[in-house]
Amino acid sequence: MLRAFRHVVHAAGYSAAGLRHLFRTERAARLEIGAAFVAIVWLVVLGRPVRDYVVIVILLCLLIAVEALNSAVERIVDRLSPESSDFAKAAKDLGSAAVLAMLTAAGVFLVAVTADEAGLISL
Repeated sequence: MLRAFRHVVHAAGYSAAGLRHLFRTERAARLEIGAAFVAIVWLVVLGRPVRDYVVIVILLCLLIAVEALNSAVERIVDRLSPESSDFAKAAKDLGSAAVLAMLTAAGVFLVAVTADEAGLISL
């Protein structure tokens, strides 16, 4: 049991170090956290139910996870292919597309709850 606890503590430390590195080195991640704050404030302004806060937090956690994976892919690609190559461009473009998909999902959700609040649709 103690061994498992130590493992969890060490894993949490590695995760925290990864997040610190992400936010220290990736401007996009810092901008996404700023956008997350704005999104949550917008939900407060709209007076949305708790369920919407849960959904936006889940979407934003997924976005940060995808951003972290994209950053990891970029670092690996930079190491494997420091020169310009089709392989490097494709890998980086695919990672960027994944981030865009998550940004789009969060944006669609916010537009939908705004439209619901305005009476344009019913969620």
